Amino acid sequence: MLYDPARHEPLQPHPWNEEKARAAIGHIVARAETAYREGRYWPVHPLDREGEEPDPIETPLYHGAAGVIWALHYLQDCGAARLGRDYLDGWQALLAANRGWLAANAPGEQASWLMGDTPILMMALGRDPGLPDELARLLDANRRHPARELMWGAPGTLLAALFLHAHTSEERWAELFRQTADGLWTQLLWSDERQCAYWTQELYRRTSSYLDAVHGFVATAGPLLKGRHLLGAAWQGWRDCIAATISRTAVCEAGQVNWHPQLSGTERENAKKLLQFCHGAPGFVISLAGFPGDELDDLLLAAGETTWAAGPLNKGANLCHGTAGNGYAFLVLYQRTGDSVWLERARAFAMHALLQYERDAREYGQLRYSLWTGDLGLAIYLWDCIEARARFPTLNVFFRPASA
Repeated sequence: MLYDPARHEPLQPHPWNEEKARAAIGHIVARAETAYREGRYWPVHPLDREGEEPDPIETPLYHGAAGVIWALHYLQDCGAARLGRDYLDGWQALLAANRGWLAANAPGEQASWLMGDTPILMMALGRDPGLPDELARLLDANRRHPARELMWGAPGTLLAALFLHAHTSEERWAELFRQTADGLWTQLLWSDERQCAYWTQELYRRTSSYLDAVHGFVATAGPLLKGRHLLGAAWQGWRDCIAATISRTAVCEAGQVNWHPQLSGTERENAKKLLQFCHGAPGFVISLAGFPGDELDDLLLAAGETTWAAGPLNKGANLCHGTAGNGYAFLVLYQRTGDSVWLERARAFAMHALLQYERDAREYGQLRYSLWTGDLGLAIYLWDCIEARARFPTLNVFFRPASA
């Protein structure tokens, strides 16, 4: 078996209910607005707490205030909600608070895509004329980051450059994208055992060879795919490289597919058989959504079947390692194939995720105010199930959607 059943729970067979999904989005947004505290942002959920501080302030895009503010304004821009205030009016205070968080937890990581200043400055574009130059300095300085992964390293700022180019059409962001991609190409290593290229990540005081959709190979492949129109003749080499590594690291069994967390991981690590966005098949499907041609289609469809067979994750409704994140794989496959069964599966996971959200709210007596790990991510997933679109927040979309 390619997944650990103990990490999943049976899918509850509740029919799709758009009215209930819309009501849940409204409830999440309303509770977030009510819970907001000036200068302290949102209460940190027990599952997101680290350390003994009684009332910590968490600010990063991934699990803190920046992610909540991004999500609230994104939902308003999409037409899914109406806010009672402009939370970006306080972007300077948020930036200062995030710099304090970084100084205490990750010194020197201002450029980080999911933890740093980069997304906060991007949210504030147009509110200060000096922000584009400051962003350019951050992105340029991060091109040689040793992590070589999405959360902290150059692949994250590769994604930032791509969003900035699409938003502004300024050539400097395209050039930063190409320069970053060129640097990553020179850092590729070769596996004789798997006959494919890979990166190592100098991350959390260890050297890894992650393949996953946050720290690993496919997390870097995603921005390269999205920005292939900027790569010119270099794209063909990238295409062949990505296809080879994805194909040659896949673990196939009885019509299903998954991937180990690392190319050269230990037996103990591979025995976890993770199946979530941040490690495993769902993240591969989401990251490779726009891969041109049909070369990887059989693998992506089999990865979707694995995700469906395993059922919802028992870690809750969130994006990174929960049911909503896995459900995005079905939305991607619906978008890629046009087969309505994948939309039905995405919506089935959405209804189950709503049950998990309600259960956890009762258990903890509060919502989980975060984007990647909490209820704001679920709200966006519900909206995408209503719209029947696959736009994974802050990976596929950052600025106001074109359809809004």
